[in-house]
Amino acid sequence: MGGAIDRRSFLAALGAGAATMAANPLSALAAPSAGRIQPIAGSWFEFQHHATVEGVDWNPALVRFSARDWEAKVEEIAEAGLEYLVLMATAVYYRSFYDSKIYPKWQLACADPLEAVLKAADRCKVKFFIGAGFYGNWMSETVVSDPVAEKQRLASLGELAERYGHHQSFYGWYWPDEAYIHPRYSPEFIHYVNLLSAEARRLKPKAEIMIAPYGTREAAADDEYVRQLDRMDVDIVAYQDEVGVRKSKTTETAAYYERLRKAHDRSQKARLWADVELFEFEGATYNAALVPAAFSRVRQQLEAVSPYVDKILVYQYLGLMNKPGSKVFAGRADSAQLYSDYQQWRKTPRP
Repeated sequence: MGGAIDRRSFLAALGAGAATMAANPLSALAAPSAGRIQPIAGSWFEFQHHATVEGVDWNPALVRFSARDWEAKVEEIAEAGLEYLVLMATAVYYRSFYDSKIYPKWQLACADPLEAVLKAADRCKVKFFIGAGFYGNWMSETVVSDPVAEKQRLASLGELAERYGHHQSFYGWYWPDEAYIHPRYSPEFIHYVNLLSAEARRLKPKAEIMIAPYGTREAAADDEYVRQLDRMDVDIVAYQDEVGVRKSKTTETAAYYERLRKAHDRSQKARLWADVELFEFEGATYNAALVPAAFSRVRQQLEAVSPYVDKILVYQYLGLMNKPGSKVFAGRADSAQLYSDYQQWRKTPRP
């Protein structure tokens, strides 16, 4: 999701190169064929939406989910054709979603939702990226350099690897404190990434590492930007298209991703994915519930980025898409329409 700095401001007002190249052969960096609209390969995922006002339509349902409910939701997502899920947070608001020595636990109906979703993902061949957040005050612009939060993030990696690392579906890591590309990455963010990645490589050497920055429209994609890509120890950069947060239009995003494609081809290190926003705001940006966008707009988003990215992820299935009649429905009724429209498009033969 785009615009973390703006979102943080609103909510505050309310209250290693060689290893990476081995994991990313140059053949994997080739851009997809022009003219083909890619389907949705994966989605972000959460146990509670961190911005309460935005997740008001599905957070209450998720609190009540049993272990079997979480398994059923992963099964539903896999049936919809998604291969990847990105768990946004293993903790938020100084509470964890698993048994941790760092924070007390959230009081959810399911005692261990992370075990439940990974168990289901093992069966369904879904690949999970596990988020190392949110530790400290995620709304703070300086949380990436907060020494206490830094220590907690690093400790969480060890706990998560020890407790859940045996799952085949534990595919990778996600560093969720979003970077604002303005028009490049800050030194603090690069340090944050590389520190976490070094520990992650030690714990799970074969796991993929992903980030999802915003400010996509501002990315310089120049020589210094390429050098920054070279310095960051990540395997995948999934750029937010920022259409949902009203910072970009579907007629503009192709140019942004084309520019970034050239930068990534020059770097030949991190793969280039897209983070396409499925939502609208019901009211003012960052001050209202997230609601499903019409598929007509989503299709335009997919079409715009498809020629330039290796895969398309979305923000997000959970809460914004539901299979009609689902027994684990979480979100508004019109989320079933977005699901149906997308599935009809996905299953329609195309040249």
